[in-house]
Amino acid sequence: FLLSVKLEKKAKGKLQKQICQVVLDHFEKQYTAELGDAWSSVRDVLTSPWCWQHAVLLNRFSQSPGLESSLAEQGYHPAFPAALPYLPAAFRCYSRTAPGRFPAQKHQPGRLKEYYLLNAASLLPVLALEVKDGEDVLDLCAAPGGKSVAILQCACPGHFHCNEYDNLRSRWLEQTIESFIPDPFINLITVSKLDGRQIGDLQPEFYDKVLVDAPCSNDRSWLFSADPHQAVLRLMQRKELSSLQFQLLRSAVQALRPGGSLVYSTCTLSKAENTDVINLILSSCRNVMPVDLSGMARGVSQEFTFLSGMQQHELLVLPEKGRAWGPMYVAKLKKVSSS
Repeated sequence: FLLSVKLEKKAKGKLQKQICQVVLDHFEKQYTAELGDAWSSVRDVLTSPWCWQHAVLLNRFSQSPGLESSLAEQGYHPAFPAALPYLPAAFRCYSRTAPGRFPAQKHQPGRLKEYYLLNAASLLPVLALEVKDGEDVLDLCAAPGGKSVAILQCACPGHFHCNEYDNLRSRWLEQTIESFIPDPFINLITVSKLDGRQIGDLQPEFYDKVLVDAPCSNDRSWLFSADPHQAVLRLMQRKELSSLQFQLLRSAVQALRPGGSLVYSTCTLSKAENTDVINLILSSCRNVMPVDLSGMARGVSQEFTFLSGMQQHELLVLPEKGRAWGPMYVAKLKKVSSS
């Protein structure tokens, strides 16, 4: 026991040193203003990586007989309640309240992985999208591929287009898909490296569902920027992200068929990259309407902590001790007519 306390202190000391003060100071100012009293407890979780958790999303294409009982023995329970408005039977994800990490599986060519480790909050955009069998689906900013894999745990799209503009991240995406999806299904998937801002023009009104998991200022990783100069540069570039996010969202709206829906998500707490971007698209695109997510929020309120006072079509998951998921922003829109 004493040894584990010593090791934990050592880990804490090591991780504590790595926090980038420039970023923390910036967040302190911004998020005290935006989140009010909630910020201090969120900050405690964000700066304590040893209390972060990973949920275990099982791969329905690679069943492992003893896996679920092994998870149960280690205190894991099903992460999403059956009462959710949309929860396909094949979608199985496990989480637990105690921090700790289930062992990751290495990539082995020709062999499917049995599970994917991820922040449980990152599955909310996928569940909000409500993909049905046979639908044409676009994952606009798909790398590293966790949400693409999760979509395929929910349904079998008629056509699934996974796009990633960045070269390196695109290779990562391809490897993820290869690790989780068997050959017959891989034929349904197109992986492209297009500029997401142009897909709406290239494929107008082509998709039933679009996920825009937008590039954003990733609060968790930015806090641990090893290079202070890079951190300062990132904070300067942060102001330009909302413009890129808006353009990606506008392209997604163009790519949607009338009657189709889209989900926008980020892993930042920043209002400029979340609510402000959605408000801008709602005021500039007359043919989209917000979709109420409060049913889903109620269904998962035991598992996640949400910022109060948000509009009904958006959720912001706040990291909290004991359920250290998030940050994750989710908003849902529906296209009502051609532009």
